[in-house]
Amino acid sequence: MLERKLLGSAMVPGGTELHLYSHGRDFYIMLDRHDLMSTRMRYSEEQLAELTLDRLECADPHILVGGYGMGFTLRAALARLGPKGRVTVAELMPEIIDWARGPMAEVAAGCLDDARVTVQVADVSHVIAKANRSFDAILLDVDNGPDGLVRAENDNIYANRGLAAAMRALRPGGVLAIWSAGPDDRFTRQLTRAGYDVEELEVRARPNGKGPRHTIWFARPR
Repeated sequence: MLERKLLGSAMVPGGTELHLYSHGRDFYIMLDRHDLMSTRMRYSEEQLAELTLDRLECADPHILVGGYGMGFTLRAALARLGPKGRVTVAELMPEIIDWARGPMAEVAAGCLDDARVTVQVADVSHVIAKANRSFDAILLDVDNGPDGLVRAENDNIYANRGLAAAMRALRPGGVLAIWSAGPDDRFTRQLTRAGYDVEELEVRARPNGKGPRHTIWFARPR
């Protein structure tokens, strides 16, 4: 019987400790006993990119992805973008990037070295706050969504100030797309009050229609 093997640990700034495990050919990033992400369930993170790109009208968008995670959203975006498209990845923890280039290099499949990709080891909220009409889409898969587990400061991304900053960072016609481990009616109302037209979809974690149900919000500034 295969056992999980600890490959690395990293402290979340102002938070707790994450652990990277392998189990055969699969990888898991865990917080305490919670599987935050794994290579076995990636479909909803891929759909975060796919469904957002379906909603964009520009030919060569500039996309902000926060954070990297296991790279599912980034790789799905790159597969759809043309040679002039661009992706900025904001990842708070340098260890996550190190894991992608190290033990998970086969999973990453060179996506971080793609010429269209810029990696910023930074809090995505800081990247958004400094932007001004810079992005055609902002794709957020930070913590577990608005009801986070990992870091209290992540709540600021989904607060009114964070939503206003995202609106300023988007170009006309842009989309703010947010992944969550589950639905949150309060957050849907908050997006609407913040001045967005909101579409909410439920997406399974696996392409065969099985696995947990995850939520993606697509929000367009009015």
